[in-house]
Amino acid sequence: MKARQKRMLLVAFGIVGVGIASMLAIGALRSNIAYFFSPSQVMAKEAPANALFRLGGLVVKNSLARQPDGLTLTFDVTDNAETVQVSYTGILPDLFGEGQGVVAKGRLGGDGVFYAEEVLAKHDESYMPPEVADTLKTAHAEGVAEMAAGQGAADAATAQ
Repeated sequence: MKARQKRMLLVAFGIVGVGIASMLAIGALRSNIAYFFSPSQVMAKEAPANALFRLGGLVVKNSLARQPDGLTLTFDVTDNAETVQVSYTGILPDLFGEGQGVVAKGRLGGDGVFYAEEVLAKHDESYMPPEVADTLKTAHAEGVAEMAAGQGAADAATAQ
């Protein structure tokens, strides 16, 4: 084999090696992606079935229920428009509580309950995850618009 052929063979192996390494890296990244959905999106069936995703919102007051095993906890998460029940087995963060912002990572079960593998709570009094804050603002704006539309329909009905 001539020196030129050896160089071409080495370059070809290098290109194939880089291609394989990049495919493995992309595959690893793809398997670790978890998209964020609000309770309204989950109830509207926008969240993927049987796939890992994140659910965020506020923990509904008086919704915490500890199961007899002592580690399993169920609670409701809301974006002020819709509510999703969450079940989590494990130790919760110290700052987790009712009325607090929360992001849970897990899967939606066939029974409509979100089974969390990981629960994240806000870290101080002024912080809320940006995704949760955005969905709460959107849900609030939609609720105000619906209330105004309902009031307009009520006014029109009384005028007749």
